[in-house]
Amino acid sequence: MPTSRTEHCLGDIPRRNAVRYAEVPSYVADGRGVTHGELYGRASALAAALAKAGLRRQDRIALFGRNSIAFGEVLAAGQLSGIIVATVNFRLAAPEIGRILADANPRVLFVDAEYLPVIDLARAELDLGLIVCLDHTERTDVVRYEDFLSSTAGADLPFSARPEDIACLIYTSGTTGRPKGCILGQRELFHGAHLMNVEMRTGSDDRVLLTMPLFHIGAMAIGLGLHARGGTSVLHRQFDPVAVLDTVAGQDITVLHLAPTMLQALLREAAGRPGSLAGVRTVVYSAAPITAPVLQAAMTAMPGAGCLNLYGQTEVMTSGLPRELHRGEGAARERRLSSVGHPFPDNAVRIVGEDGTECPPGTPGEVTVASPAMFRGYWNDSAATAATLRDGWCHTGDVGVLDEEGLLHLVDRKKDVIISGGENIYSLEVEEALVTHPGVVQCAVVGIPDERWGEAVCAVVVPAEGAAIDVTDLREHVSARIARYKAPRSVVVVEELPVLPTGKVDKKALRQQFAARQETGA
Repeated sequence: MPTSRTEHCLGDIPRRNAVRYAEVPSYVADGRGVTHGELYGRASALAAALAKAGLRRQDRIALFGRNSIAFGEVLAAGQLSGIIVATVNFRLAAPEIGRILADANPRVLFVDAEYLPVIDLARAELDLGLIVCLDHTERTDVVRYEDFLSSTAGADLPFSARPEDIACLIYTSGTTGRPKGCILGQRELFHGAHLMNVEMRTGSDDRVLLTMPLFHIGAMAIGLGLHARGGTSVLHRQFDPVAVLDTVAGQDITVLHLAPTMLQALLREAAGRPGSLAGVRTVVYSAAPITAPVLQAAMTAMPGAGCLNLYGQTEVMTSGLPRELHRGEGAARERRLSSVGHPFPDNAVRIVGEDGTECPPGTPGEVTVASPAMFRGYWNDSAATAATLRDGWCHTGDVGVLDEEGLLHLVDRKKDVIISGGENIYSLEVEEALVTHPGVVQCAVVGIPDERWGEAVCAVVVPAEGAAIDVTDLREHVSARIARYKAPRSVVVVEELPVLPTGKVDKKALRQQFAARQETGA
C-alpha cells in the first residue's frame, strides 16, 4: 500500500469529469450547455490556441465578463494548463479596471462585447496584446472567441498544471482601498473545491443556479464544489427573482447560492407562485447572517431543503453552519443562527487581541485562520502580504468571538468598528437590533465624523412597504435591546442599499456618501 499522499491540481477535476461524467452537463446558459466531456475538449483546444499564441505555463490571461459558458471554458483551460487566470470585476469604473489589468499584466484579455468600450478607455495606458471577444461583435480589431478556439479544434492539451502552480488572481472587493490580487494556487483550490462539495453534500445529479458573478470567489467556489462530483452549474448573467423561479422549475435546480438580501427578494416573488421552489434541496447563503423569520419563510417555501451558511473571504474560506444546526427551536437555535458555524475540517481558527495573544471564549478579537485552502499572498504587494499572512495565519480583519460550543460569531470588520466617545460600537449588534423593528426590512450601520464624539452612529434603513420611519421610535427600539450610547444618532431612509458583487453591503460607499453630505450640510 502506498503511504505517501498524492498531490492534486485543480485541473484534475475537469480531467476526471471528462471520463466519469462525460455526458453530464457541466455548464448551462442561455438555452444551451456543454457536457463535462465537451468542456474538457473545448478547454484543451483553448489552451492549445493560447500556446499557439506563445503562452506557456504560469503566463497570465485576464477574464472580464458576465457569467457565460465561455467564461467557464476559459477558467477550465487555465485549470488544466497551468495558465494563470486573472478575473476582473465588471462593475468597476474604467480607471479601476485599468489598474487591475496593469497589475495583472495579461498576455491575452478575454472580454464580453459590452465591455469593449471600457477597454478602449483604459487601453492607451496598457500594454494589452491579444484581445478575444467572448460573444458576438462586428469589430475587426479583436478576435472572436469561437474563431480563436476553432483554430486548434480537437488539439490535445499542450501542457499541464502542477500542484505548486498559481491558478487564479482574484481581486478583492476593495472595501479597504484599491483591490488586491489574491494569489490562489492549484493545490489549494482543489482542496477548497472538495471542501465545498462535502459541505454542500452534492453529487452528479445536482444542479446549482449561479447568479452571483463567477469573477468572485464565492460563486467560483460553489461552482467548483458542484463540479468536484460531476454536478452542473446553470449560469445567469445577473440576479432576477422572476428569472430564478422560472429556471428552478425549468432546469430542475437543486442548489441555490444567494446572499440573504437576494433570498428575501426570491421568497417575496415565490409567495405568489406556491410550490415553485419545492425541488430545491440545498440553499447556500453567504455575506451576512440569516434572521429566524427569513429562515422560516425559506423552509416553508422549500420544505425539502437544508440551509448552509458559509463564511470566508477571497483569501480563505473559514467556516460554515450546516443544515442540522439550522434546525431546532428556542434560544439555542437563535444563538446558532447568529453564528457562522464551526471552522471547516482541516481549518484552525484563533481569536487574537491587539497584542497577538489568543482571546478566551466570549472575548472579541481578530479572526485569524490557518487552512490548507488558504491564499498564498497578494500579487505585487509584499507589504500587504506580510501584514495579512503572519506565521502561517491569515489575519482576516474581521472581529469575532468563539463561544463555548466552538461556534464563530462575527462582531464586525476591524475597520467598521465605530469609536464614539472612546467606546467601541460594533455595527453588527446595532443592525441586529434595528432589523427586529417591524418597519425595517434592511439596514446598515456606519460611523460618520462627529466633532463632539469623534464618530457617530448613522443608520441607513430600507423601510417595510407602507411603513413610516420615526427616528425617536427607532432609537428607543434599539436602546431597549442594547446600550443607549450604541443607538443611532442619525437615521437615513433609502429605497435600497448599495451592494458589492459579493452581496455584501458596500459600507465604504455609505460612509463616503453620508460623510460628504454632512460636510456640505445636505
